[in-house]
Amino acid sequence: MDATENMPWRDIPSFRLVDADLGRVAELIHRSLSGPEWAQEITPLLEHFVARSGKMIRPALVLLAGRCFGPVAKQHIDVSAMMQMVHDATLLHDDVVDDGLTRRGAPTVNFLWGNESAVLLGDFVLSRVFRMTVDLDPVLARVVAETAVRVCEGELRQVAQRQNWQLTEAEYISIITDKSAAFFSGCCRIGALLSQASDEQAEALARYGLNAGIAFQIEDDLLDIAGKERETGKTAQRDVTKSKPTLAIIHLLGAVGASARAEVLALLNDSSRSRDELRRMLDRHGSLDYARGRARRFVDTAIEALAPVPDGDGKDALIATARFMADRKA
Repeated sequence: MDATENMPWRDIPSFRLVDADLGRVAELIHRSLSGPEWAQEITPLLEHFVARSGKMIRPALVLLAGRCFGPVAKQHIDVSAMMQMVHDATLLHDDVVDDGLTRRGAPTVNFLWGNESAVLLGDFVLSRVFRMTVDLDPVLARVVAETAVRVCEGELRQVAQRQNWQLTEAEYISIITDKSAAFFSGCCRIGALLSQASDEQAEALARYGLNAGIAFQIEDDLLDIAGKERETGKTAQRDVTKSKPTLAIIHLLGAVGASARAEVLALLNDSSRSRDELRRMLDRHGSLDYARGRARRFVDTAIEALAPVPDGDGKDALIATARFMADRKA
């Protein structure tokens, strides 16, 4: 199987700068998760897993952050692969938690082989990452480890807040900062550190990643509500079905009166109700537009954070990538 056969990252124009490098990342992931020593019975799971690399946003951030200060080196490729593998392992677990049936336009591992296989495959991928970090400088290994920890913390916090329709916008932003944005931030920081950026520049890249990551997750939550499954490539409306408060829902609950709020809560708490009705209410009260506007403001903040970074192709690509975060369809 050719690891670069499926290259959806080419749908993102700003990633063209690191297209060949992303191909090397995909090949490394493939080598790390395959080989003659693996038992034949798990080969189909591994092939299904490595054939669907997604848009490779996190490794692209590592590479682009590095390109701001010099050429991409082997360690950029190694760390990019680790970050993508951590992300993909969390998706395997997410699909079990959320009963996901499709991911990246294909059936999920849990749908095809069951929850036990999906959880254990996620654990296996994470264990391979931990083995790879042994060869890293301790400072860099710590960034990888801390990134993985914060993602898990954010996921746990989100699960704990299910059906908490009193959740505030600030609390929601805090949760998605741990769940998603800290990952983007870690990718940008480590990419800069690998290229010998100054502390000020590495911190600037970390702030860029944090704000771009918040925008990305706000938009991801919007796509869950309003996106088309054939475009997003994953099971639609999982957040609503699993009673996860998202920014548009939080805005809607604050925008309606007391009697209408009771109606919204009844709709949110009854998974058998049509989600088209919820979508119409979100449209009518400007909740979708509000969330999109907030995402765009985080993008602006991300771009402003790049001020200490030298001008060049790497910085331009990061700016374009940030704008993509809040204006995507999948």
